[in-house]
Amino acid sequence: MNIERRRKLESFIAMSLSTLAALFGLFWLVFILGDVLFHGVGALKPELFLKDPTPAGVSGGGLRNAFIGQILITSFATLIGVPVGILGGTFLAEYARGTKTAGVISILSDVMVSVPSIVIGTFIYAVLVRPVGHFSGWAGAVALAVIMIPVVLRTTEDMLSLVPWTLREAAFALGAPYYKVIIQVVYRGAATGILTGILLSIARVAGETAPLLFTSFNNAFFSVDMKGPVSSLTVTIFQYAMGPYEEWHVQAWAASFVITLFILLLTIAGRLLIKWRYK
Repeated sequence: MNIERRRKLESFIAMSLSTLAALFGLFWLVFILGDVLFHGVGALKPELFLKDPTPAGVSGGGLRNAFIGQILITSFATLIGVPVGILGGTFLAEYARGTKTAGVISILSDVMVSVPSIVIGTFIYAVLVRPVGHFSGWAGAVALAVIMIPVVLRTTEDMLSLVPWTLREAAFALGAPYYKVIIQVVYRGAATGILTGILLSIARVAGETAPLLFTSFNNAFFSVDMKGPVSSLTVTIFQYAMGPYEEWHVQAWAASFVITLFILLLTIAGRLLIKWRYK
């Protein structure tokens, strides 16, 4: 066998294995999404969003408390994590560019992105829950914010680094101070990428359960008091899926579908922003 035929054979084998691996992963992705769609759509009812849970074993009710609690925790996590991540990424890309400090922080951020969320949940439990003596919605928001920060930070740093330095020099030549150059020139050039990173970080924490088990825990009643335990959709899905009642299972499927749809819409929005900005 000559070299050319051997290379074609090796290329065909590698391409075939890669295609099979991609189809294998795609099959399970479609299977999971299809299963959630099949069970979740049929369980969607207005009562799911308008009523609170009924006592265990009693049919009816909804998950209004879980939806409101999830919105509260995720919103406050976004308000905490996004500004910190953007400011941190700005420091690394603008004020500490090329320094050892920036390199170390970037590596630590990459490590934090890969850290299991349950580790962050136990850390926040030790810092904010145990000293106080009770669970709280604020602890859950902080746990999710800690997960969001490295994602936003790294995205912001990368997007700001892509803005040509000549744009900054042009603004400097007009007499603009550095902070105005960053706000009015650099941020505008990287706005789409930063926004995409924010959307991805929200999608990252929207389906987290483990950190909330250790922080906000859960609440069977409607409550918007972030100083105490607050119900969340992900923890409710976990508890209902493990429960013995069929009504709980049906509502867990519906809630899973809502979260999946929310993350899907966020991902599509991020893709559309990239396509619109970079054609």
